[in-house]
Amino acid sequence: MSMNDVSKLMLSDDELQLVTNSSWILTKRRVVDKVDRLLSYLAEKQRLIMEVEKDWLPAEVLKSEPKISRGENYLQLPYLMLDYPRCFDAENIFAVRTMFWWGNFFSVTLHLSGKYKERFQQVIINNSKNSEQDLFICINENQWQHHFEADNYTGVRQMTEEAFNGAIQQRPFIKLAIKFPLQPWADLPVLLENCFAEILKLLKH
Repeated sequence: MSMNDVSKLMLSDDELQLVTNSSWILTKRRVVDKVDRLLSYLAEKQRLIMEVEKDWLPAEVLKSEPKISRGENYLQLPYLMLDYPRCFDAENIFAVRTMFWWGNFFSVTLHLSGKYKERFQQVIINNSKNSEQDLFICINENQWQHHFEADNYTGVRQMTEEAFNGAIQQRPFIKLAIKFPLQPWADLPVLLENCFAEILKLLKH
């Protein structure tokens, strides 16, 4: 190993402060645990909302169970995701994903493809015109990216009606998302619950 390689192993002053102090990592674990509990709480609220809307939601969507996932490296930062409802197969997706991304945001995303896209796309086009939410639509060819950079999402309010309709109709999937800043934290449970209800309204005739 060369001296240059050895120098790359040295820690900066900021890194040394962190590696010798365990309190920050314990704080991070407490935050992640609280986000997990928040998503579990939200899943129960979502279940109640879906029960009210059960007459028009697909049966397999109603039968799905919530799933919370967590990881350390979405674009190098920790995250948690609640998928509920969640129907995923190779060609047909119906999912609402609530995501916490450390240092960035919470987001709630409607994700449709296959038969669900065909069933709901015109309803979405009609209902989005009257939505009071600050909606974003995915314009990426990759449906598994979650950041809100300009190459992935664009604001619906900034689009012409023709451009929005094209974004809905021309891709094999639809992703519509709403994001929330991490502060004020106390408002998030109600905001996320109401957002889920609003997302479902986009699908309702």
